[in-house]
Amino acid sequence: MSITRRRLLGLLAGTAALIGVPAFWVSRMKTYDGPVSDHFDGLRFYDPDGVPPKSLGEVLRWQFGGDRKRDSWPDWLPSLHADTPPPRVDGNKLRLSFVGHASWLIQTAGLNILVDPVWSMRASPFSFAGPKRHNDPGIAFDALPHIDAVLVSHGHYDHLDVATLSRLAARFSPRVITPLGNDITMRDADAAIKAEAFDWNDRVELGGGVAVTLVPTRHWSARGLFDRNRALWASFVLETPAGKLYIVCDSGYGDGKHFRRVAEAHGPLRLAILPIGAYEPRWFMRDQHMNPSDAVRALADCGAQQALAHHHGTFQLTDEDIDAPVIALGAALDEAEVPREKFAALKPGQVFEV
Repeated sequence: MSITRRRLLGLLAGTAALIGVPAFWVSRMKTYDGPVSDHFDGLRFYDPDGVPPKSLGEVLRWQFGGDRKRDSWPDWLPSLHADTPPPRVDGNKLRLSFVGHASWLIQTAGLNILVDPVWSMRASPFSFAGPKRHNDPGIAFDALPHIDAVLVSHGHYDHLDVATLSRLAARFSPRVITPLGNDITMRDADAAIKAEAFDWNDRVELGGGVAVTLVPTRHWSARGLFDRNRALWASFVLETPAGKLYIVCDSGYGDGKHFRRVAEAHGPLRLAILPIGAYEPRWFMRDQHMNPSDAVRALADCGAQQALAHHHGTFQLTDEDIDAPVIALGAALDEAEVPREKFAALKPGQVFEV
């Protein structure tokens, strides 16, 4: 296989969305500096119940190995749906709009909350290369209601999109709640981003009876080759008048311990938002990304009444086909004898209400 410089940059930019390879200048950026803990060794964060990220050699094996089987996605596959949210949703009602990939708008108790907002065309450090959208966001940016708070789970480019956060800061000036160290990335890019950084198990009041707790998840973080795990990653438990939401933006399954611990500490859960995509090849992705069968097991472990799927169908980060996650989710639910309506896979622009 001949590898041109542009093709190499494109492949590495794509890999950056997941594992942080090409942004070499990140080594000169400021990173988190804080006390040692049971998941921070003074330099890097780690998951005591997880595994380290793949090595650069394994990254190159995946990207350039002769046995790679990467399915082709259509250039553009628009959703048939587009949402225009109301200004507010009051009381104990709950409205969730799927923006696409891992991005959601959650409306409840008079608050409007975005999760991992990405409105950019690429999930990449480059404007000319890397994973490109295959459909528009389910809500046009200009159709967003006033945003009060943003939850950003970790620093990978398909979750922490500085360009979108800057647009939100300029228009709405929302609070941005994120794990330790990601606030530095945000403020270095744009001092107007009102980033607040918290550790695992910290609980943050958002107002109106809504609060969020950052909980451990089986993942990792990087934005460049030299900053692996220099910022923390997390899932979120969002307390609302309609019940608790467990928002898992990226996670491997492992032995399910993380999900069972959330059930024990925060249950009962009204709803879980679980990733089902970016899982092939399994030898590379298994430790950090769930496949649909893993996600069905995670739903059983956390005990949520209902689940919504995400992390599929917008950016091609890995090797499975565009519709493979949704098809495999249906099969996994049937095998586990779980009604398909209990774990719904929305398209961008579709809405789920409680």
